[in-house]
Parts: sequence; C-alpha cells; structure tokens
Amino acid sequence: MEESEAQYSLALAIDVEGDGHALGAIADVVAGAEARITWISILDAQKAVETILVELAGAGNSETLIASLRSLPCVQSVTQRHTLRYIFGKRIVVIGGGSQVGQVALGAVSEADRHNLRGERISVDTIPLVGEQQIAEAVRATARLPRVEVLVLAGALMGGKIEDAVRAVRAKGLLVISLNMAGTVPKAVDLVVTDPVQAGVMAVMAVARTASFDIRRLVGRRF
Repeated sequence: MEESEAQYSLALAIDVEGDGHALGAIADVVAGAEARITWISILDAQKAVETILVELAGAGNSETLIASLRSLPCVQSVTQRHTLRYIFGKRIVVIGGGSQVGQVALGAVSEADRHNLRGERISVDTIPLVGEQQIAEAVRATARLPRVEVLVLAGALMGGKIEDAVRAVRAKGLLVISLNMAGTVPKAVDLVVTDPVQAGVMAVMAVARTASFDIRRLVGRRF
C-alpha cells in the first residue's frame, strides 16, 4: 500500500480494562462496522489498564466506529493515530554478520534518506546474527513482520536451513537480496550483489516510488 492509500486506513489506540475480555468486544464492534483488523498489538499486557493498538481497513464511517468503541464498558478511551505505514513506511530488514550488516545499512540508510526527502517513507532495520539456526529463524520471522518488503542477507557463508527459509519467505512475496557469499543462499535469492553498500542502495531503489528502477529485470543476476 502506497502512502497515498494510508488515508483509507484507520489506526486507534484503545485503553481498556485489562481483564482479558476487551479484545473480543473490540473485534465484535469492528466486524459490525464491516471493517477488518489488519494489525494489532497490546501494550502493558496483564496490567490494570492495557493499550490495544489496532489498524483497520474498510472502516467507512470512522466517527461512528470510534463512538461505538467508546461506548463499550471495558473501554476507557479511544485515540486516533497515524498508521505505522504512514509514519515509518516500507521496511527493509538486514540480517547477517556484524560488519557486513553495517555496510549494507550504510548504503540503505543513505539511499533511503535521499528518497525520503522527496516524499518517500522507507525505514531500515538491522540485526547482526551468527549461526545457521538463528539466522534461519530470523529470516522466517521477517514474513510475520508488518510492512517488510525487502530482506537483505549480509554474510560470508549461508546455506542449509537458511536457504530453506529464504525460499519460504520468497514464496510469500518477500523480495530477498544476498551478498555474493559462499554457500547455497545466493542460488535461492532474487538478486546477488557483491558490494554491501551497493546491496543496501539497490534494496531501497527496489521499493522506492521515486526511483526509476525495476528489479524484476534483474532477478537472478549477480553484480
């Protein structure tokens, strides 16, 4: 969803009594308004007052929906917020060895800054990790994170369970870029880039509306 579509989504912070029943009541109200929950998170869980953050799509009359939520006995307050996509935009996640991750992040952040100054919203997340199992779990988890559009694998050797994880997240539509490294991961990704700084730059260009770049023309290539 582009930023121009963000206005059609509704983000709410709902303070509720933490008795465990509020979430069901909120879901019933949302369903009654023929809207759907696209993202949800609970802050201060199991405390006397919890904050439930929700993002909704298809909410035709937001004022009516908010009024219905405020009328629930378990709800203390409802505050409208900007959606996370509006605030942080598209996400790029970089996983791998510390030094390589740092260089990819350097290219990605620098390029994102250039496009964000022109109206884009692109954020970069990094996590240096070692170990086949740990990296494979992190790769699979990126498919569960909201707003992630590109995963960059930065390391010297990756294969086995990591390759399986890459194929799994690509099947869900996630774009994966890899550094040119030993192992089988480079055979499983969309694009292989030798220079880590350039890998970060190309990851941003692949998702930026303000870039004249079509990564589909480069799928399977090595640079």
